[in-house]
Amino acid sequence: MYRRRDDPRGRMVADITNDLRRYSADAQHIGHAFANLHGLNPTDLQALIAVMDAELLGEPITPGRLGEQLNLSSGSVTALIDRLERAGHIRRDRDTADRRKVFLHYADQGAALAMSFFGPLGRRTDAVMARFTDEELAVVHRFMTTMVASMREHRDAVRATRPESPRRAAD
Repeated sequence: MYRRRDDPRGRMVADITNDLRRYSADAQHIGHAFANLHGLNPTDLQALIAVMDAELLGEPITPGRLGEQLNLSSGSVTALIDRLERAGHIRRDRDTADRRKVFLHYADQGAALAMSFFGPLGRRTDAVMARFTDEELAVVHRFMTTMVASMREHRDAVRATRPESPRRAAD
């Protein structure tokens, strides 16, 4: 994406961009290894990540919201959720205030599989972060939050320019 430049900032920007690309590719390989080990396809993995992210934010995800995030039709989302629920990765819970509303949560079995697989990576991540001060981590966090928002904006723009919506093709 970025070619190396002669000025120090340009070199740093290129190096960071390349590091982000390598990190993303390596994270994708690790995710695929987990998926392959447990008979999951890439969409299953993305769904599990969306469920986990929602739970970490304290805002459980609904099937409709999951479909929006993954750009899937309601029928495809239902099949996806059924498959992940049968495999013990997620569970459906009804909202106590509105019984018509359903929330998706990580099931205990799915969480245990994820912890077993990703635990060593979590320990490595903790060890790396321990080498940085709180102030340095605050800057990294601000940078990553902004980069994630930028990437999602680009993803949404790419989706919006597709001539045929994948939601229809997924049915």
